[in-house]
Amino acid sequence: MILTNKKVLITGGAGFIGSNLCDKLLAQNNQIVCLDNLLTGKKENIAHLLNNSNFTFIEGDIRNLDDCKKAVSGADIVLHQAALGSVPRSIEDPGTTNEINISGFLNMLLAAKEEGIKRFVYAASSSTYGDSKELPKIEENIGMPLSPYAVTKYVNELYAHVFGSLYGMELIGLRYFNVFGRRQDSNGAYAAAIPKFILAFMSYKAPIIHGDGTQTRDFTYIDNVIQANELAATTTNKDACNKVYNVAFGEETVLIDLINKLRELLSAHDPKIKDVEPEHGPERLGDVRYSLASIDKAKRNLGYNPTHSINKGLEEAIDWYWENL
Repeated sequence: MILTNKKVLITGGAGFIGSNLCDKLLAQNNQIVCLDNLLTGKKENIAHLLNNSNFTFIEGDIRNLDDCKKAVSGADIVLHQAALGSVPRSIEDPGTTNEINISGFLNMLLAAKEEGIKRFVYAASSSTYGDSKELPKIEENIGMPLSPYAVTKYVNELYAHVFGSLYGMELIGLRYFNVFGRRQDSNGAYAAAIPKFILAFMSYKAPIIHGDGTQTRDFTYIDNVIQANELAATTTNKDACNKVYNVAFGEETVLIDLINKLRELLSAHDPKIKDVEPEHGPERLGDVRYSLASIDKAKRNLGYNPTHSINKGLEEAIDWYWENL
C-alpha cells in the first residue's frame, strides 16, 4: 500500500535510512518532518529537500523531550529511525548508546502518546538475536545479547510492547539485518562493512576482514527496508500491529564471498582493483557469527516482498558510490 497525503515524522531523517525514507515519502505527496541531531546524520543527505515546502527539518535530539514533542506535533505517523548504531561503539561507550537508544526511544513514545499518534514504526535490530545459534532467525526465538547496543534495541521492543498493551498504540518493530545502499557512510571507525570495503577497494587499499571471513550475514538493500517501513505504516491488519518483524532478503552471504563479489563489480569500473587483496584482522567483540533471517512473518502479516537480492543491491550501490565518493 502507498503511504500518501499524511504528515510523517522521520526521526534520524538525515541519516542513511532516514534520508532515503524522506525522499520516497516526499515523492508521494506526504508532509515530512525530519528530526535529527546530526551526530551521525548529515545535512548533505537532505540538502536537496530543504527548499521543498512539504519538508521540515528540525535540528533536535531525542534525548530532549521538548524536541520530541515539537517534532510530533500534528503528525499522523512516526517512523523512528534515530539511534546510535554500531556494536563496537556501544562497547566503547555504553552510556551514550543507552541515553540515545533507550532514553531517547522512551521520549519518543511519550511524545507520540501525548500527541495521540497511534501508528509508530521503529527500527529494531537483528543484534537482538544475540548468542542464539538457530538459523534462520525467527522473531520469537532470541538469545542473550552480546553487546550494549543489542541490549538497547531489545529494550526498545519491550517498551513498545508495554505501550501497545497499556495505551492502545499500534507499534511495529522492524528488525533490520545488515542494511546497505546509497548514502551509507563509508568513513570513520564505525562505518558499516560494505561501504568500508568499497572505499578501501576504490583507494587500492586492502579491505580488513575481522576474523577468518567465514562469518555470514543477511545483507539487505535499502529499497527493501523502505518497502517494509511503508507497509508497516499503512497496514490495516490490526493483527500485524504490536509485533516485530525481520527485515532482510532471507539469504545468507559468507563475508569472503561478499569481498570477492565487490572486487569483481568494482573491477568493471577500474581494472586495477582486481589486484587488491583483503587482509585479516582479529575478530571483534560482540559480533554475531552467523546471521540469516526468516522473512515469512513479514511476508504473511505485512505483505513484505523484497525486490533487491544482494547482487542487485550491490550493483546499484556500487554505481552510486562510484559517482559520489
